[in-house]
Amino acid sequence: MTAPGIDDAVAQPVRYIERTHAWYAALGFDKPYRYASFADVPFTPLHKLLADSRVALLTTAAPFRADKGAQGAGAPYNAAAKFYSVYSLDSRLEHNLRVSHVAIARAHISDDSGTWFPLPALRRAWQRGRIGQIAPRVLGVPTNRSQRHTQDVDAAEVLQRCRADAVDAAILVPNCPVCHQTMSLVARQLEAAGIATVVMGAAKDIVERVGVPRLLFSDVPLGNAAGLPHDRESQDFSLELALRLLEAAPAARTTVQSPLHWPGPAAWRDDYLNVSRLTAPQIERERTEFIEQARIARSLREA
Repeated sequence: MTAPGIDDAVAQPVRYIERTHAWYAALGFDKPYRYASFADVPFTPLHKLLADSRVALLTTAAPFRADKGAQGAGAPYNAAAKFYSVYSLDSRLEHNLRVSHVAIARAHISDDSGTWFPLPALRRAWQRGRIGQIAPRVLGVPTNRSQRHTQDVDAAEVLQRCRADAVDAAILVPNCPVCHQTMSLVARQLEAAGIATVVMGAAKDIVERVGVPRLLFSDVPLGNAAGLPHDRESQDFSLELALRLLEAAPAARTTVQSPLHWPGPAAWRDDYLNVSRLTAPQIERERTEFIEQARIARSLREA
């Protein structure tokens, strides 16, 4: 298989931890968020042939709800669309999932959910006989800044549902920076319980800081780790790389970088939470908007 859009140039991945710390410091929040970090990483080899395995898909995308405001491509950050409990969807059905509820670069999100929700690509892999079965439920994982809550509540619930579905392996697709931490913590718990995992992510620094068994890193804007927009070949290619990593990773902390190249301007790396582009009035507006969105999110979480 050849990779569409291979980039011969070597570029440094975005340092999302540094970028988020600088952004919120500029907005006046002095205490930087402490991303999770572990020295030891659990590792479970795939205990069956992939063609005989039942594979689950985990996402941080949110189901579209018409009463929650703008949620389409390019929509502004929308805390009203957040969710705070693990949800399940029938993997045999079509689903309308969005990413307006998480902090990503809106300019680089299209209306093609295949870039963040690779269920169609997973179905095509199943039809080819590449995997044995798709788990009966897709699992939605909420993004909580509380690492304790993620581990003790959300990851524990995901594990319970994966066990109930007799899952052999799981593909986890995060979107925003904290989503990458969330999915990394979930992957660790699944792996410790004997379920092989692979994270398909775009925030390499965060996932590797937490420590996971397998990471397929795509050097693309957040929200596009499952392939390029409106490019079925790249989405199938990305999933195939993830499946190969499930099969072949020799040990924990195995990272494979996808050769896919973002088709837009190379300056996309400078777009996300870039303090240097803001004037003082813009910083104040961003601070006001952040406080309001945090209030909305808090009201949902406490409801």
